[in-house]
Amino acid sequence: MKAVVVHSAGDLRLEDRPDPDCPAGSVIVDVEYGGICGSDLHYVTHGASGLSILADPMVLGHEVAGRISLLGDGVEGFAVGDAVTVHPAVYCGDCTDCLAGRTNLCPQVTYYGSAAHRPHTDGAFASRKAVPAGQLRRLPAGVTTRQAAVAEPLAVAIHAVGRAGSLAGKDVLVNGAGPIGALLVAAARRAGAASVVASDLSEISLAIAQRMGADGVVLVGSGAQLPEVDVAFEASGAARALGGVLAAVRRGGTVVQVGNLPAGPVTAELAALVFREIDYRGTFRFADELDDALAYLADGLDVEPLLTHTFDAGDVAEAFAVASDRGTGSSKVLLKFV
Repeated sequence: MKAVVVHSAGDLRLEDRPDPDCPAGSVIVDVEYGGICGSDLHYVTHGASGLSILADPMVLGHEVAGRISLLGDGVEGFAVGDAVTVHPAVYCGDCTDCLAGRTNLCPQVTYYGSAAHRPHTDGAFASRKAVPAGQLRRLPAGVTTRQAAVAEPLAVAIHAVGRAGSLAGKDVLVNGAGPIGALLVAAARRAGAASVVASDLSEISLAIAQRMGADGVVLVGSGAQLPEVDVAFEASGAARALGGVLAAVRRGGTVVQVGNLPAGPVTAELAALVFREIDYRGTFRFADELDDALAYLADGLDVEPLLTHTFDAGDVAEAFAVASDRGTGSSKVLLKFV
């Protein structure tokens, strides 16, 4: 089978690897589509994603959907041919966080395509992937594997919206209109926000955000001011943006940090955090919101505006180059494995 493997910063390869075995309790998924995530790009560009440092070759990819081609012994409730997506996390189930339902915070959690532990956890950018049945989610009727390839980042957005508390009737800002930012726009609208404004440096990204439901947009650097809002989602990961985002939030409001800030010390203007009594909250991946994401898709959430480019897996180098260059007009770039 073919697999997309990062060996070190700048060293991305499409390799031939043996087909996986199918252990009891697992299935073989023939992967059809995979979405390139910012963490995938960071491993290829920097050899690290946040605090996770690449030490060995690793198969990338955690945003995937495909069809079951083989059932292992003991698997029930699924059939060959079922269209599925995959929850990419495996957690212990016994720690304080797991028992509290915050499985994304499990200290033992492993995640597809992550170098957080050693040995690293191989991802699912491959023609075939052996997947424990408990990680499978069957696609609802009418949801394609192409659409379901973004169920995982949509779940991230839904989780982030949940971290803000109720958005009903509130004015919302999404700073950073990349793929996660655009999905945050859609998730905030679904959560009942009165208005959603997106801000970004890219006019193309802002146009996508509007198609995903933004009421208005602000082109950063144009002189336009950010609106006053109740809740802001900082999705750019740029520490220098924090001051402006905090200043836009009303007294007693909330900022949710969605974008990954650089590892190590950063310089940011945070005085408003105290003097305006603003809640500043982090958000990390998601827990069970993958089911909510599939329900959103089944209910008609249109993610096509986000899916700007699709490449055959054989063109993975070009796909990653396009995904990493915002000048290409890319948002979510998909790899097609069939």
